[in-house]
Amino acid sequence: MEYYDKEFCLEVWGPMACFTRPELKVERVSYDVITPSAARAVFEAIFWKPAIHWQVTKIEVLNPIKWTSVRRNEVGAVASKNPIYIEDKRQQKNSLLLKDVRYRIWAKLEFIPQRKRTRQQDLFNDERNDENPAKYNAMFERRASKGQCFNQPYLGTRECVASFRLVNPENDELDAPISESRDLGIMLYDMDFEQDLKNPPAMFYRAKMENGVIIVPPRNSEEILR
Repeated sequence: MEYYDKEFCLEVWGPMACFTRPELKVERVSYDVITPSAARAVFEAIFWKPAIHWQVTKIEVLNPIKWTSVRRNEVGAVASKNPIYIEDKRQQKNSLLLKDVRYRIWAKLEFIPQRKRTRQQDLFNDERNDENPAKYNAMFERRASKGQCFNQPYLGTRECVASFRLVNPENDELDAPISESRDLGIMLYDMDFEQDLKNPPAMFYRAKMENGVIIVPPRNSEEILR
């Protein structure tokens, strides 16, 4: 099988999800659907190496978009050298979350040639003499098909745990996406780690859902707003 330019598909689902809008600072309010950065994080939870980057290409919404409101206690302080007294810093905040979500996410593994990598990436790379995209594609497919992951995938926030399965479009019977179209507006695309590793600026794009399908542009596209 040819692994050099293979597009993978994951079906992910969970009881709750929160893809927080960055413009709302006090209360947590989710976007209507999963963001490309959250979708990328699911693939990276299963398999990641310094020599690769996951490029999400398409998101299919399989369950109707439904909401739930949760009020919970949070600590309104950042941990530092001084101890935090929870009773003094406790705050009640409301979160508007998605419930009963299910997505089909398509992505390609992009191989980063050694000459284009940052010094930080090379410091963590211990397989320089045996690198090629086919090797990494095969490793991902093997891990995903067995349900293996380096850390538990989540849907926006870590308390929203995600389940996943590898989809074989040629053999699996696929459920149709929802028959709904809407303009989702300006949505967070990802963080630009190539620009700054410590404080990466945010990238955005205009997300549109057509019959439950969202086409995600490449990161170097003119559609990406920086």
